Amino acid sequence: MELLGRLALALGLAVFLGLAFEEVYKREERSIPGGVRTFPMLALAGALLYLIEPQHAAAFIAGLIAIAVWQHAYLHSSPGEPSTLMVPASNLLGYLLGPIALTQAPWVAVGATVTAVLLLGRREELHGLARLVPQEELITLGKFLILVGIILPLIPNEPVTKATPLTPFHVWLAVVAISTLSYLSYLLQKYVRARDAVLLPAVLGGFYSSTATTVVLAKRHREMPSADLAAGIMAATAVMYLRLDILVALFDPRLAIVLLPAMAALFMIAAVLAFYERRRVEPSSDREAPLPAANPLQIPAALAFAIIFVVVSLLTEWIRNAFGQTGVLVLAGLVGVTDIDPFVINVAQGGVLGLSLMVLAAAILIAASANNIAKAAYALGFGGAVSARRPATMLLVLALMGFAAAAAYLLLSG
Repeated sequence: MELLGRLALALGLAVFLGLAFEEVYKREERSIPGGVRTFPMLALAGALLYLIEPQHAAAFIAGLIAIAVWQHAYLHSSPGEPSTLMVPASNLLGYLLGPIALTQAPWVAVGATVTAVLLLGRREELHGLARLVPQEELITLGKFLILVGIILPLIPNEPVTKATPLTPFHVWLAVVAISTLSYLSYLLQKYVRARDAVLLPAVLGGFYSSTATTVVLAKRHREMPSADLAAGIMAATAVMYLRLDILVALFDPRLAIVLLPAMAALFMIAAVLAFYERRRVEPSSDREAPLPAANPLQIPAALAFAIIFVVVSLLTEWIRNAFGQTGVLVLAGLVGVTDIDPFVINVAQGGVLGLSLMVLAAAILIAASANNIAKAAYALGFGGAVSARRPATMLLVLALMGFAAAAAYLLLSG
Protein backbone atom coordinates (compact mmCIF):
# COMPACT_ATOMS: atom_id res chain seq x y z
CA MET A 1 0.00 0.00 0.00
CA GLU A 2 2.83 2.36 0.75
CA LEU A 3 4.27 1.75 -2.73
CA LEU A 4 0.92 2.55 -4.33
CA GLY A 5 0.65 5.71 -2.27
CA ARG A 6 4.09 6.90 -3.36
CA LEU A 7 3.34 6.15 -7.03
CA ALA A 8 0.07 8.07 -6.72
CA LEU A 9 1.98 10.98 -5.19
CA ALA A 10 4.44 10.97 -8.11
CA LEU A 11 1.62 10.90 -10.69
CA GLY A 12 -0.34 13.64 -8.94
CA LEU A 13 2.66 15.93 -8.72
CA ALA A 14 3.55 15.20 -12.36
CA VAL A 15 0.03 16.22 -13.45
CA PHE A 16 0.39 19.41 -11.42
CA LEU A 17 3.74 20.15 -13.04
CA GLY A 18 2.33 19.35 -16.49
CA LEU A 19 -0.56 21.78 -16.07
CA ALA A 20 1.80 24.58 -15.08
CA PHE A 21 4.14 23.72 -17.96
CA GLU A 22 1.36 23.84 -20.55
CA GLU A 23 0.04 27.10 -19.16
CA VAL A 24 3.43 28.74 -19.74
CA TYR A 25 4.81 27.04 -22.87
CA LYS A 26 1.76 25.96 -24.87
CA ARG A 27 -0.36 29.08 -24.88
CA GLU A 28 0.35 29.53 -28.59
CA GLU A 29 -0.06 25.83 -29.45
CA ARG A 30 3.66 25.39 -29.96
CA SER A 31 4.96 21.85 -30.46
CA ILE A 32 7.03 21.67 -27.29
CA PRO A 33 7.56 18.25 -25.65
CA GLY A 34 6.06 17.90 -22.22
CA GLY A 35 2.73 18.57 -20.63
CA VAL A 36 -0.17 17.21 -18.63
CA ARG A 37 0.10 13.77 -20.30
CA THR A 38 3.84 13.56 -20.87
CA PHE A 39 5.01 14.36 -17.34
CA PRO A 40 2.92 11.66 -15.61
CA MET A 41 4.25 9.14 -18.16
CA LEU A 42 7.79 10.29 -17.48
CA ALA A 43 7.28 10.05 -13.71
CA LEU A 44 5.77 6.57 -14.00
CA ALA A 45 8.56 5.42 -16.32
CA GLY A 46 11.21 6.77 -13.96
CA ALA A 47 9.62 5.02 -10.97
CA LEU A 48 9.23 1.66 -12.71
CA LEU A 49 12.72 1.70 -14.21
CA TYR A 50 14.11 2.46 -10.77
CA LEU A 51 12.15 -0.43 -9.23
CA ILE A 52 13.50 -2.89 -11.81
CA GLU A 53 17.03 -2.61 -10.42
CA PRO A 54 17.27 -0.16 -7.47
CA GLN A 55 20.74 -1.20 -6.25
CA HIS A 56 22.70 0.32 -9.14
CA ALA A 57 19.76 1.98 -10.96
CA ALA A 58 21.09 0.73 -14.30
CA ALA A 59 17.65 0.66 -15.94
CA PHE A 60 16.87 4.12 -14.62
CA ILE A 61 20.17 5.47 -15.99
CA ALA A 62 19.41 3.91 -19.37
CA GLY A 63 16.07 5.71 -19.38
CA LEU A 64 17.80 8.92 -18.44
CA ILE A 65 20.14 8.58 -21.43
CA ALA A 66 17.11 7.96 -23.68
CA ILE A 67 15.48 11.18 -22.34
CA ALA A 68 18.71 13.09 -23.02
CA VAL A 69 18.82 11.83 -26.63
CA TRP A 70 15.18 12.76 -27.09
CA GLN A 71 15.69 16.27 -25.76
CA HIS A 72 18.82 16.72 -27.86
CA ALA A 73 16.85 15.78 -30.97
CA TYR A 74 14.11 18.28 -30.05
CA LEU A 75 16.53 21.14 -29.51
CA HIS A 76 18.22 20.56 -32.89
CA SER A 77 15.08 19.82 -34.90
CA SER A 78 13.14 22.96 -33.98
CA PRO A 79 15.27 25.89 -35.18
CA GLY A 80 12.24 28.16 -35.24
CA GLU A 81 11.38 27.70 -31.56
CA PRO A 82 12.90 29.91 -28.90
CA SER A 83 15.92 28.26 -27.28
CA THR A 84 15.37 27.63 -23.58
CA LEU A 85 16.75 25.08 -21.15
CA MET A 86 13.56 25.22 -19.10
CA VAL A 87 11.89 22.69 -21.45
CA PRO A 88 14.47 19.88 -21.05
CA ALA A 89 14.90 20.77 -17.36
CA SER A 90 11.14 20.40 -16.77
CA ASN A 91 11.07 17.05 -18.58
CA LEU A 92 14.06 15.88 -16.56
CA LEU A 93 12.30 16.83 -13.32
CA GLY A 94 9.19 14.96 -14.46
CA TYR A 95 11.30 11.84 -15.00
CA LEU A 96 12.98 12.24 -11.60
CA LEU A 97 9.72 12.67 -9.70
CA GLY A 98 9.15 8.90 -9.78
CA PRO A 99 12.29 7.76 -7.92
CA ILE A 100 12.19 10.84 -5.68
CA ALA A 101 8.68 9.96 -4.52
CA LEU A 102 9.76 6.33 -3.98
CA THR A 103 12.94 6.98 -2.01
CA GLN A 104 12.57 10.34 -0.25
CA ALA A 105 10.19 11.85 2.26
CA PRO A 106 6.99 13.15 0.63
CA TRP A 107 7.85 16.77 1.40
CA VAL A 108 10.96 16.51 -0.82
CA ALA A 109 8.89 15.62 -3.91
CA VAL A 110 6.19 18.15 -3.05
CA GLY A 111 8.74 20.90 -2.37
CA ALA A 112 10.63 20.23 -5.62
CA THR A 113 7.43 20.28 -7.67
CA VAL A 114 6.02 23.42 -6.07
CA THR A 115 9.36 25.21 -6.52
CA ALA A 116 9.43 24.21 -10.20
CA VAL A 117 5.86 25.44 -10.72
CA LEU A 118 6.65 28.77 -9.06
CA LEU A 119 9.73 29.18 -11.23
CA LEU A 120 7.70 28.37 -14.35
CA GLY A 121 4.83 30.70 -13.51
CA ARG A 122 6.98 33.66 -12.48
CA ARG A 123 9.13 33.80 -15.59
CA GLU A 124 8.48 37.47 -16.40
CA GLU A 125 8.81 38.60 -12.79
CA LEU A 126 12.11 36.74 -12.36
CA HIS A 127 13.52 38.19 -15.58
CA GLY A 128 12.42 41.61 -14.38
CA LEU A 129 14.17 40.99 -11.05
CA ALA A 130 17.37 40.06 -12.88
CA ARG A 131 17.22 43.38 -14.71
CA LEU A 132 16.38 45.28 -11.54
CA VAL A 133 19.07 43.96 -9.17
CA PRO A 134 22.40 45.72 -9.84
CA GLN A 135 25.67 43.85 -9.95
CA GLU A 136 26.83 45.49 -6.72
CA GLU A 137 23.97 43.84 -4.84
CA LEU A 138 24.92 40.43 -6.17
CA ILE A 139 28.48 41.02 -4.99
CA THR A 140 27.15 42.02 -1.57
CA LEU A 141 25.06 38.84 -1.41
CA GLY A 142 28.13 36.84 -2.42
CA LYS A 143 30.11 38.39 0.45
CA PHE A 144 27.33 37.48 2.88
CA LEU A 145 27.28 33.88 1.65
CA ILE A 146 31.08 33.70 2.01
CA LEU A 147 30.85 34.91 5.62
CA VAL A 148 28.08 32.46 6.52
CA GLY A 149 28.48 29.44 4.25
CA ILE A 150 32.24 29.13 3.69
CA ILE A 151 34.25 30.80 6.44
CA LEU A 152 32.05 29.92 9.44
CA PRO A 153 31.97 26.09 8.92
CA LEU A 154 35.75 25.99 8.39
CA ILE A 155 36.74 27.83 11.56
CA PRO A 156 37.83 25.62 14.50
CA ASN A 157 35.71 25.55 17.64
CA GLU A 158 38.56 24.99 20.11
CA PRO A 159 40.06 27.65 22.40
CA VAL A 160 43.45 28.91 21.22
CA THR A 161 44.42 30.58 24.50
CA LYS A 162 43.63 30.27 28.18
CA ALA A 163 43.20 34.05 28.39
CA THR A 164 39.59 33.74 27.18
CA PRO A 165 37.12 30.85 26.94
CA LEU A 166 35.97 31.99 23.49
CA THR A 167 36.98 30.08 20.38
CA PRO A 168 37.64 31.31 16.81
CA PHE A 169 34.23 29.89 15.90
CA HIS A 170 32.61 32.07 18.58
CA VAL A 171 34.39 35.13 17.20
CA TRP A 172 33.23 34.58 13.65
CA LEU A 173 29.74 33.60 14.80
CA ALA A 174 29.51 37.05 16.37
CA VAL A 175 30.54 38.59 13.04
CA VAL A 176 27.87 36.53 11.26
CA ALA A 177 25.17 37.56 13.75
CA ILE A 178 25.94 41.27 13.37
CA SER A 179 26.28 40.97 9.59
CA THR A 180 22.94 39.17 9.27
CA LEU A 181 20.99 41.80 11.19
CA SER A 182 22.80 44.60 9.38
CA TYR A 183 22.29 43.03 5.96
CA LEU A 184 18.55 42.50 6.49
CA SER A 185 18.22 46.09 7.67
CA TYR A 186 20.19 47.28 4.64
CA LEU A 187 17.97 45.38 2.18
CA LEU A 188 14.75 46.65 3.76
CA GLN A 189 16.05 50.20 3.96
CA LYS A 190 17.13 50.22 0.33
CA TYR A 191 14.30 48.36 -1.40
CA VAL A 192 11.20 48.93 0.73
CA ARG A 193 9.42 52.10 -0.27
CA ALA A 194 8.47 54.07 2.82
CA ARG A 195 5.86 56.77 3.07
CA ASP A 196 7.87 58.35 5.84
CA ALA A 197 11.33 58.93 4.39
CA VAL A 198 12.99 59.55 7.77
CA LEU A 199 11.36 57.45 10.47
CA LEU A 200 11.43 54.00 8.82
CA PRO A 201 15.07 54.31 7.66
CA ALA A 202 15.94 55.42 11.20
CA VAL A 203 14.22 52.34 12.64
CA LEU A 204 16.07 50.10 10.20
CA GLY A 205 19.30 51.97 10.88
CA GLY A 206 18.87 51.13 14.55
CA PHE A 207 19.21 47.44 13.66
CA TYR A 208 22.55 48.26 12.02
CA SER A 209 23.98 50.87 14.39
CA SER A 210 21.97 53.33 16.45
CA THR A 211 25.15 55.34 17.04
CA ALA A 212 25.88 55.79 13.33
CA THR A 213 22.20 56.59 12.70
CA THR A 214 22.26 59.22 15.45
CA VAL A 215 25.33 60.89 13.94
CA VAL A 216 23.78 61.01 10.44
CA LEU A 217 20.47 62.35 11.73
CA ALA A 218 22.17 64.89 13.99
CA LYS A 219 24.12 66.29 11.04
CA ARG A 220 20.88 66.59 9.10
CA HIS A 221 19.23 68.09 12.17
CA ARG A 222 21.71 70.98 12.06
CA GLU A 223 20.84 71.63 8.42
CA MET A 224 17.03 71.46 8.84
CA PRO A 225 15.82 71.31 12.46
CA SER A 226 12.70 69.17 12.73
CA ALA A 227 10.92 67.04 15.30
CA ASP A 228 10.82 64.42 12.54
CA LEU A 229 14.57 63.94 12.76
CA ALA A 230 14.52 64.01 16.56
CA ALA A 231 11.90 61.25 16.39
CA GLY A 232 14.26 59.31 14.12
CA ILE A 233 17.03 59.46 16.72
CA MET A 234 14.70 58.17 19.41
CA ALA A 235 13.30 55.46 17.13
CA ALA A 236 16.81 54.21 16.34
CA THR A 237 17.57 54.11 20.08
CA ALA A 238 14.36 52.21 20.80
CA VAL A 239 15.32 49.59 18.22
CA MET A 240 18.77 49.34 19.84
CA TYR A 241 17.21 47.78 22.95
CA LEU A 242 15.27 45.27 20.85
CA ARG A 243 18.35 44.48 18.79
CA LEU A 244 20.56 43.91 21.83
CA ASP A 245 18.11 41.47 23.38
CA ILE A 246 17.86 39.60 20.05
CA LEU A 247 21.66 39.35 19.86
CA VAL A 248 21.86 38.07 23.43
CA ALA A 249 19.07 35.54 22.75
CA LEU A 250 21.03 34.11 19.81
CA PHE A 251 23.80 33.05 22.18
CA ASP A 252 22.26 32.80 25.67
CA PRO A 253 18.43 32.60 25.85
CA ARG A 254 18.51 32.54 29.67
CA LEU A 255 20.36 35.85 29.82
CA ALA A 256 17.99 37.32 27.23
CA ILE A 257 15.00 36.37 29.39
CA VAL A 258 16.59 38.01 32.43
CA LEU A 259 17.24 41.15 30.37
CA LEU A 260 13.81 41.22 28.75
CA PRO A 261 11.85 43.19 31.40
CA ALA A 262 14.34 46.07 31.45
CA MET A 263 14.91 46.05 27.69
CA ALA A 264 11.17 45.94 26.99
CA ALA A 265 10.51 48.85 29.36
CA LEU A 266 13.29 50.98 27.87
CA PHE A 267 12.12 50.10 24.37
CA MET A 268 8.57 51.20 25.17
CA ILE A 269 9.74 54.46 26.74
CA ALA A 270 11.96 55.29 23.76
CA ALA A 271 9.20 54.33 21.32
CA VAL A 272 6.69 56.58 23.13
CA LEU A 273 9.16 59.47 23.02
CA ALA A 274 9.71 58.86 19.30
CA PHE A 275 5.95 58.80 18.71
CA TYR A 276 5.52 62.01 20.70
CA GLU A 277 8.23 63.76 18.70
CA ARG A 278 6.74 62.46 15.48
CA ARG A 279 3.37 64.00 16.37
CA ARG A 280 5.06 67.38 16.70
CA VAL A 281 6.05 67.39 13.02
CA GLU A 282 4.52 70.31 11.13
CA PRO A 283 2.95 69.72 7.70
CA SER A 284 5.64 71.81 6.07
CA SER A 285 8.46 69.69 7.43
CA ASP A 286 10.72 68.16 4.83
CA ARG A 287 10.27 64.40 4.37
CA GLU A 288 11.98 63.89 1.06
CA ALA A 289 15.52 63.22 2.26
CA PRO A 290 15.78 59.55 3.25
CA LEU A 291 18.55 58.32 5.46
CA PRO A 292 21.11 56.73 3.12
CA ALA A 293 21.52 52.98 3.47
CA ALA A 294 25.15 52.02 3.91
CA ASN A 295 26.38 48.67 2.68
CA PRO A 296 27.21 46.78 5.91
CA LEU A 297 29.05 43.84 4.33
CA GLN A 298 32.51 45.23 3.80
CA ILE A 299 35.02 42.46 4.45
CA PRO A 300 37.54 44.85 6.09
CA ALA A 301 34.76 46.03 8.43
CA ALA A 302 33.97 42.40 9.33
CA LEU A 303 37.64 41.73 10.06
CA ALA A 304 37.86 44.91 12.13
CA PHE A 305 34.83 43.80 14.15
CA ALA A 306 36.44 40.40 14.73
CA ILE A 307 39.65 42.05 15.97
CA ILE A 308 37.74 44.39 18.28
CA PHE A 309 35.72 41.44 19.56
CA VAL A 310 38.89 39.51 20.44
CA VAL A 311 40.47 42.55 22.12
CA VAL A 312 37.31 43.19 24.18
CA SER A 313 37.14 39.51 25.14
CA LEU A 314 40.75 39.43 26.32
CA LEU A 315 40.39 42.75 28.14
CA THR A 316 37.18 41.69 29.85
CA GLU A 317 38.65 38.44 31.11
CA TRP A 318 41.81 40.20 32.35
CA ILE A 319 39.80 42.87 34.17
CA ARG A 320 37.55 40.22 35.72
CA ASN A 321 40.57 38.36 37.06
CA ALA A 322 42.30 41.54 38.26
CA PHE A 323 39.40 43.62 39.61
CA GLY A 324 36.43 41.26 39.78
CA GLN A 325 32.81 42.23 39.22
CA THR A 326 33.43 45.97 39.73
CA GLY A 327 36.05 46.03 37.00
CA VAL A 328 33.70 44.40 34.49
CA LEU A 329 30.96 46.94 35.28
CA VAL A 330 33.39 49.83 34.86
CA LEU A 331 34.52 48.39 31.55
CA ALA A 332 30.88 48.14 30.46
CA GLY A 333 30.55 51.88 31.02
CA LEU A 334 33.73 52.62 29.09
CA VAL A 335 32.87 50.56 26.02
CA GLY A 336 29.63 52.50 25.68
CA VAL A 337 31.62 55.35 24.14
CA THR A 338 32.22 53.19 21.05
CA ASP A 339 30.53 50.14 19.57
CA ILE A 340 28.98 48.06 22.37
CA ASP A 341 28.21 45.01 20.20
CA PRO A 342 31.57 43.25 20.79
CA PHE A 343 31.16 43.59 24.56
CA VAL A 344 27.50 42.49 24.59
CA ILE A 345 28.11 39.44 22.41
CA ASN A 346 31.22 38.54 24.41
CA VAL A 347 29.11 38.54 27.57
CA ALA A 348 26.33 36.54 25.89
CA GLN A 349 28.75 33.92 24.58
CA GLY A 350 30.16 33.21 28.02
CA GLY A 351 33.25 35.38 27.74
CA VAL A 352 32.84 36.55 31.35
CA LEU A 353 33.05 33.60 33.73
CA GLY A 354 32.08 33.56 37.37
CA LEU A 355 29.35 36.23 37.28
CA SER A 356 25.64 35.64 37.75
CA LEU A 357 23.05 36.32 35.07
CA MET A 358 21.82 39.34 37.04
CA VAL A 359 25.29 40.89 37.06
CA LEU A 360 25.79 40.16 33.35
CA ALA A 361 22.44 41.78 32.59
CA ALA A 362 23.45 44.83 34.62
CA ALA A 363 26.71 45.07 32.67
CA ILE A 364 24.82 45.08 29.35
CA LEU A 365 22.41 47.75 30.63
CA ILE A 366 25.35 49.87 31.78
CA ALA A 367 26.98 49.56 28.34
CA ALA A 368 23.74 50.52 26.57
CA SER A 369 23.19 53.48 28.91
CA ALA A 370 26.74 54.71 28.48
CA ASN A 371 26.21 54.44 24.73
CA ASN A 372 23.15 56.69 25.07
CA ILE A 373 25.31 59.29 26.82
CA ALA A 374 27.79 59.08 23.96
CA LYS A 375 24.96 59.46 21.43
CA ALA A 376 23.70 62.52 23.30
CA ALA A 377 27.17 64.03 22.99
CA TYR A 378 27.29 63.16 19.28
CA ALA A 379 23.84 64.71 18.78
CA LEU A 380 24.94 67.96 20.41
CA GLY A 381 28.29 67.98 18.65
CA PHE A 382 27.02 67.25 15.15
CA GLY A 383 23.53 68.72 15.43
CA GLY A 384 24.24 71.88 17.42
CA ALA A 385 23.62 72.66 21.08
CA VAL A 386 20.33 74.41 20.35
CA SER A 387 18.75 72.34 17.58
CA ALA A 388 19.71 68.94 19.06
CA ARG A 389 18.90 69.79 22.67
CA ARG A 390 15.63 67.83 22.73
CA PRO A 391 16.92 64.48 21.42
CA ALA A 392 20.07 64.81 23.57
CA THR A 393 17.97 65.39 26.68
CA MET A 394 15.81 62.36 25.95
CA LEU A 395 18.89 60.20 25.40
CA LEU A 396 20.24 61.29 28.78
CA VAL A 397 16.89 60.45 30.42
CA LEU A 398 17.01 56.97 28.86
CA ALA A 399 20.60 56.57 30.07
CA LEU A 400 19.58 57.41 33.66
CA MET A 401 16.71 54.92 33.47
CA GLY A 402 19.09 52.27 32.15
CA PHE A 403 21.54 52.89 35.00
CA ALA A 404 18.66 52.65 37.46
CA ALA A 405 17.60 49.31 35.95
CA ALA A 406 21.20 48.09 36.18
CA ALA A 407 21.33 49.09 39.87
CA ALA A 408 18.11 47.15 40.47
CA TYR A 409 19.62 44.04 38.86
CA LEU A 410 22.72 44.37 41.04
CA LEU A 411 20.58 44.66 44.16
CA LEU A 412 18.61 41.57 43.18
CA SER A 413 21.88 39.67 42.58
CA GLY A 414 22.73 40.16 46.25
